[in-house]
Amino acid sequence: MRRKIVAGNWKMNGSLTGIAELMLGIKAGIGDIQKAEVVVCPSYVYLPQLNELINGTEIKLGAQDLSDAAAGAYTGEVSGPMLNDFNCDYVIVGHSERRNNRGESDELVAAKFKAAQEANITPILCVGELIEEREAGITDEVVARQLDAVIKLCGAAALANSVLAYEPIWAIGTGRTATTEQAQEVHANIRTKISQESPEVAGNLRIQYGGSMNAGNARELLSMPDIDGGLIGGASLKAEDFLAILQAVEVVS
Repeated sequence: MRRKIVAGNWKMNGSLTGIAELMLGIKAGIGDIQKAEVVVCPSYVYLPQLNELINGTEIKLGAQDLSDAAAGAYTGEVSGPMLNDFNCDYVIVGHSERRNNRGESDELVAAKFKAAQEANITPILCVGELIEEREAGITDEVVARQLDAVIKLCGAAALANSVLAYEPIWAIGTGRTATTEQAQEVHANIRTKISQESPEVAGNLRIQYGGSMNAGNARELLSMPDIDGGLIGGASLKAEDFLAILQAVEVVS
């Protein structure tokens, strides 16, 4: 059975004081959480602080991005080996905000996926469609194209050492959420596509939902057979809301 994974993507939010308070609240309430793997993904500058704050807990540390290069003259970039210095278990690659706001291509995302695995860091690979693509009925084609770039570079077997996150881009930071049925349908289609390459990989692959999951809708979404957790944005910035999502995992798993 796939263990659900809930990752908080804090994006460009936080401060030394604010993060200390947030983690104090999370750690105070996380004792009863047994069924979910928990990950927090702060901005790069707060990785050292989080590395200390989660020491001795079951919470895993993740980064929000990495370079496709391991070292070199790449001003402003952060490499996989650098993330290793702060015990990062996970790194987000291909988040829609980077694909769309920073122009990251499918090929660059695939290269970052490869770089993460070469550094022994598990990539959380984000895929998803724009609103105009959903309205055009090409969601599956868009997601397949994004997956195919990774499969072409790394092979389908590499997906076994990753987590996927389906992000309907139109539901991120907008307050809109895909219906439970819409989310489950895409998750199931992703698993079906990967099963064509490897049924074993597809069966074990964890696919998170990354479209504005919150305390109010988490239980319903997480009850779907192909939704294996959440990549949480705004709701992960409040300990009470994040813990409510984790409690939803306890109920449905």
